Amino acid sequence: MSSQDPKQGVLQSLRSWGEHSVPPTALATLITAQHFRPFQAMPMIFPPVLLFSSYLNLSGYKTDAAGITAAWSGLYALLAMRRSQRFKQKFGARGLVRGASLGLCAVNVAGCGLAYVFGKREKEEE
Repeated sequence: MSSQDPKQGVLQSLRSWGEHSVPPTALATLITAQHFRPFQAMPMIFPPVLLFSSYLNLSGYKTDAAGITAAWSGLYALLAMRRSQRFKQKFGARGLVRGASLGLCAVNVAGCGLAYVFGKREKEEE
């Protein structure tokens, strides 16, 4: 088997998801779209931290960025799941954005958590 085998395992796929800079940026975009109008201060704390995590990832600190993304995605999921939502509201535009952000949070916690736990700190070892 070659090193670029298209049949990666689920854990390897999740880990490579956690090592990219796009997932925290996408989550920050969804959170901003959901809480900017009307402005809600508490949820709007999360986008700057997630964008900083994406910046760290692009700067070469993939393991640390994955840890920050996993932690803050989990915190946002806990905060967002506290709000109740009527059944009729779940299928509107805001409900779909909320569902997408919670799904992305779940994948980020799993993938970035794996990348953080099994990651190597190349910059610190040099």
